[in-house]
Amino acid sequence: MSTPCGFTRTPEKGLARLHWAGEGWAVDGQRPDVAALRPLRGLEVEWPAAKVPLDGLLSLAAAGIPLTAAHAPRWVPGDLAAPLTDHAWLGHAPDGTAGNLADLRREEHSVRLRRLAHPGPAPQVGIVMSTKRPGLVGAALAQMERQRDVAAEVLLGLHGVAFEQVRAAVESCSLPVRWVEADASVPFGEVLNRAAALASADHLAKWDDDDWYGPRHLADLFMARSYAGADVVGTTAEFFYLAPLKATIRRTTFASGAGYPSEVWSDHVAGGTIMIAREKFREIGGFPALPRAVDREFLKAAQNAGARVYRTHGLGYVLRRGLSDDHTWQLPLAHFVKVAANQWRGFRPSLLMEAA
Repeated sequence: MSTPCGFTRTPEKGLARLHWAGEGWAVDGQRPDVAALRPLRGLEVEWPAAKVPLDGLLSLAAAGIPLTAAHAPRWVPGDLAAPLTDHAWLGHAPDGTAGNLADLRREEHSVRLRRLAHPGPAPQVGIVMSTKRPGLVGAALAQMERQRDVAAEVLLGLHGVAFEQVRAAVESCSLPVRWVEADASVPFGEVLNRAAALASADHLAKWDDDDWYGPRHLADLFMARSYAGADVVGTTAEFFYLAPLKATIRRTTFASGAGYPSEVWSDHVAGGTIMIAREKFREIGGFPALPRAVDREFLKAAQNAGARVYRTHGLGYVLRRGLSDDHTWQLPLAHFVKVAANQWRGFRPSLLMEAA
């Protein structure tokens, strides 16, 4: 099965025709070549008169190639027919610039299709979260409960927080929750390790208490880990909510102008999105027992241990940024404004967040 590794976020060409050529699907008369199709905005499906196998079409969806169709015959399964005939993503005109809205809607459409083409069993995931802010625990647990297509457990590190301060939120959570209390003087990385040690799940996923996660965040991470064959997987850090400014920004390039692609092997992923097999986590030695830069140093240690790191799409994740002093990642708000490809008033995440 194909994979979306190498997905092109800003295509150079328009739509091409995908049609049935007697023995298989073809693009303008030629057998589909995923690498050659990457520069296209997508493929428009022309259905044959009779029922044909859908394997080739699903392989293109698995590769992240956006597909569209004017209609879908009755023999096309409904869960596939629905996104194929949803033309909303085509309602925005591309302008060739990184970060334009047409490319965002296109990538959202691609992700919906690749989810259908990469089915798999629901993984067991232990969600590891350390918090110093008891007031945020209830909202974080509510987002964890929204996660679909995974069997999740919560591993909570209370960092200078007494359990009584979060008891109501924990006891109202429908997921299994295990917790450990640690003094405020214990390094952040060590608190994460103590929480992770409580896991029974096969995989661990780091979670930040003040960020937002879409309902398929964990399932998408596991899907990417599976099709890429990665040891560590995470997302791009693309959407930011700048709380003091009450604005959302989207980053698609660095301040230097370098691109920030998804679906690539990388040495960096957003720290609040790291997923790894529990046994591999133990082999690496867990998180470094540091008060700051825990994610960066963990990724360095993982790569030094031979682990392969893969970065998937960041459309189901929004980082909240307050004043610099509020975060272990210290960057001024002006930095995020400088690298913004898009800016919106209020909370404006990707549609894949399924936010109210």
